[in-house]
Formats: sequence, structure tokens, C-alpha cells
Amino acid sequence: MDIFIVDAFTDQPFKGNSAAVVPVEEWLSDELMQDIATENNLSDTAYIKKVGSKKYEIRWFSPLTEIDFCGHATLASAYVLFNEFGVEGQVKFITRAVGNLDVILNARNEIEMTFPNQKPEIIPSIPTQLLQGLSKKPIEVLKNRQAYFAIYDSEYDVVEVTYESQQLKQLAPLDVVVTAKSKKYDFVSRYFWPANGGEEDPVTGSIHSGLAPYWADKLGKLDLLAYQASKRGGVLKCSVSGKTVVVSGKGVLYLKGKINV
Repeated sequence: MDIFIVDAFTDQPFKGNSAAVVPVEEWLSDELMQDIATENNLSDTAYIKKVGSKKYEIRWFSPLTEIDFCGHATLASAYVLFNEFGVEGQVKFITRAVGNLDVILNARNEIEMTFPNQKPEIIPSIPTQLLQGLSKKPIEVLKNRQAYFAIYDSEYDVVEVTYESQQLKQLAPLDVVVTAKSKKYDFVSRYFWPANGGEEDPVTGSIHSGLAPYWADKLGKLDLLAYQASKRGGVLKCSVSGKTVVVSGKGVLYLKGKINV
């Protein structure tokens, strides 16, 4: 089968977040898709199956489990379709958990993905495992269907915070994102997901469907520039509009080849 690896949310090789993309004519068994994703050992492996003109079903697997929403692997899949399969202009991805995702390639060669607005809500009490799992105490904690949101006073806190995997694993099925207002960007974040994918995720497109509406309210603006402050780093453009959030970025092809299973 064909396989592609794309660095997402970057215009430079070896930056952003790497995702594998495997086009299939029919779905493989769940076990085999998981084995391939584990063998790839990237944050995510996306499987895409054509079901109509510019329409593809998409499924995402981390090295540990199938996940129901992944932004950077969606960008990588769109990149492959636009650049390797001759799909022009736009594509629709059909998911099992978050509905249809409309994706376009704009005039600036950026891939714009329309995600559902997943703004987090304040929680009545903060889980002990979250407080024990982060080296710095957040000033506020919220959550959505994907993760706990730990809010900090400064981007320095976000960059310097460390985490304890065993504590955060106990928060499953939710992950943890830490975030703060930024000087150079509108906001910064980091994403920890030991329960579902590994350790720290380099760039997490899906969580910006929650981060962007949160910071849009705080900053009083709908168009935001975000930076995920991992070792690889990644830049994301976000635009909030009612029930949707558009998350945009670029991609760089690293590898295309064949896998034998």
C-alpha cells in the first residue's frame, strides 16, 4: 500500500507535527490499522477511503489507540490529496465522531480546515490527578470533550511546565492542554496525551477548535495566530465563527513509499 508522511503546520521540514497518510480502497481490520500506526510510531496515522467526488472517509490512529478527532493528520491527508492525487481546491472528510470536515486549499497555499466549535467550559472541581500531574498550578481549569484546559498567567509558565505521565494517564479518556496569552502570537499552548497517544504532541490541530474560541472571548478578536510551543513547534491560524472554527496551516512532504503487510 502507498504511505505518505507529511510535516503539518509548518513550511519547513522537520518542524510541525508528522503524520502518516495511508489511502485504502476498503477498510483494513482495526487490528491491522492499529499495528501499522504502532509501527509508524508517529503522533497519528490517518487512513482515507474515497466514497465520492472529493469525499473521503477518514480514521485516525495514534500509536496506542484509534482517536475520534485529529487536526494535523487531517491537514496531512488533505495535503496528500491536493498534491499527490490531483484533487483540486477542496475536499470533504467524513468522520465517525465529529461530523463532516470541509477543507480547502487557499490562494496562499494554506490548508483551511473547518472544525466544529468545541469551546471548553469551566468545571466545578479540578481533578487531583491534574494538579499533581503538572509542575505549576494553573489559574483556571476548563474542559471540553477532548481535554482539560489548564490556563496560565504567562507563556513562560507554559514553556516551563513539566508533567507526570502516570498522573495524567488517570484522566483518560481526556488529555491535557496548557495555554497562556502570548506577546508574539495571540496565544501559546502545549498538549500532553499519555493516555491516548504518547507523551507531548508536537502540534495539535484539533485542540485549537477549543483553544481558539476560548481566547477569542478573552482577547475580543475572532482571528487569531497561535503557536504550539513543543520542541518542533508549529504555527496555526484560527478563525472563530459561531458553531465552527477554521484552523489553517501549511504542510511539507517528507516521505512517500510503500508498506508491505
